[in-house]
Amino acid sequence: MKRKLITFARRTGLAVPLAVSLAVSLAVAPLTLPLAVSASASAVAPAGGEPSSAAIDAYLAEAMESTALPGMSVVVTHDGKIVHAAGYGHDSAGEPVTENTPMRVASVSKSFTAMAVMTLVDDGRLSLDEPVARRLPEFRMADPRAGGITLRHLLNQTSGISDSTVDIRAAESATTLAGYVAALRSGALAADPGTRWAYCNVNYEVAARLVEVAGGMSFGEYMKQRVFGPLGMTGSAVGDQEITPSKGFDSLFGAWVPRSELRDFLYGGGAGGVVTDAADMGRWLISQTGDGAQLVKPESLKTMHASSGVRDYGMGWGRETVNGADLLVHSGNLFTYTAVEAIAPDTGYGFAVMTNSAGLYDDVYDVLTGLVAMSRGGTPEVPGGGRQQAELVLGLIALGAAGLGVLGVLRSRRWASRRTGSPAWRVGLRLVPALLPVPLFALYPDLISFLMNGRTVTWEQLTYSAAPMTITFAVAAAAGAVTVVTRLVRLLKSRSVVSSR
Repeated sequence: MKRKLITFARRTGLAVPLAVSLAVSLAVAPLTLPLAVSASASAVAPAGGEPSSAAIDAYLAEAMESTALPGMSVVVTHDGKIVHAAGYGHDSAGEPVTENTPMRVASVSKSFTAMAVMTLVDDGRLSLDEPVARRLPEFRMADPRAGGITLRHLLNQTSGISDSTVDIRAAESATTLAGYVAALRSGALAADPGTRWAYCNVNYEVAARLVEVAGGMSFGEYMKQRVFGPLGMTGSAVGDQEITPSKGFDSLFGAWVPRSELRDFLYGGGAGGVVTDAADMGRWLISQTGDGAQLVKPESLKTMHASSGVRDYGMGWGRETVNGADLLVHSGNLFTYTAVEAIAPDTGYGFAVMTNSAGLYDDVYDVLTGLVAMSRGGTPEVPGGGRQQAELVLGLIALGAAGLGVLGVLRSRRWASRRTGSPAWRVGLRLVPALLPVPLFALYPDLISFLMNGRTVTWEQLTYSAAPMTITFAVAAAAGAVTVVTRLVRLLKSRSVVSSR
């Protein structure tokens, strides 16, 4: 939750496989890189009490400079009002980002989907503990245990459905929620319903389909009529047809490159399809703290925020401690956009940070951490450096691997002459270290999938926010392969000369 794992995450001799190993570790290592603390951070710290809009603005302006993000929009709410809502930087068209700039919020959408479900529960049209299969004839799986999955299990992420046990690619190729659910028919469960927590987008796509069936209209239209509309969220929608954000950015060794979001991840479903802006997120956060317009009964809101008992995760909200504050949090990561929302039940604060960019390091969470510190009268650490450090290390590894590859080629004649009379098995052992990056690169998507608990990872996805790591892997594999081929060619020629004498 705190940081993405590929974010996802959520690296010629022994030196090349070492480079690859380090590159793999950097899939997770950037998540714990130290923050760069600005010497002037204290200049934006509140003296105590509620931080002013000016103080928040000063902190965010400094955070933009230190992180070098292309664009960011932020809102802070407290006691039923918006304290600060603003945009910073620019979009891919060069236009300034404002509090009304559309942003993709990815998995932050899950809290909205849970709210749509709870409006139907309050209306008596859905029950949290009724088996899903009773309402959805198309929801059939190869595992008979799926018949015991309830709506509560879906929203709590305790259904037993896992990315590793269903055909995610087939489901995501569907053009409707009904088709998505039907594509799960060959899937199985990783655990009995209600016994184990596993974060899986499938849960919320099935929940969105239930909203369509019980609500009598498309999921997007229901969200518009029963969630966005009553809250005055006129700049929000599901999918990108009605409201179309600009291209986002990916970080490539420190440079921001505009990219179109992957088509599979623009699908207007319940797991990650919401497009919104900072002003609208302010209205949403106010409703979540029990102030302003309310969409569900107070007890239903409490049910959504309460942990399932299996994991510290409710219905579209997780629980985390940030700067001493116990928060309800949910993050969202696409391949060109990143977002996080949080509310502090004890103080009534709400926060949302959204960026039109994605990289191996998640800066939005660090910005949130600073805002939480300010809300509690503390001094925020101005973020920055995590992404830069991670990509600098990867860049150095790639350069080092390339250099070793060149060196291996240049020295291949001498290497071959020393091993002309050596047995084949010994030569093979000598070549293994240089060749190791090649199979590792071939298995790269599977390795990342393993680090992400079985979530499906494709080569195309790895050319987006993970591009620096992908390039590093590719360079290391190419350097190793060229070194091995050159050495073998030289060795064969050397042995041929010796045998002809």
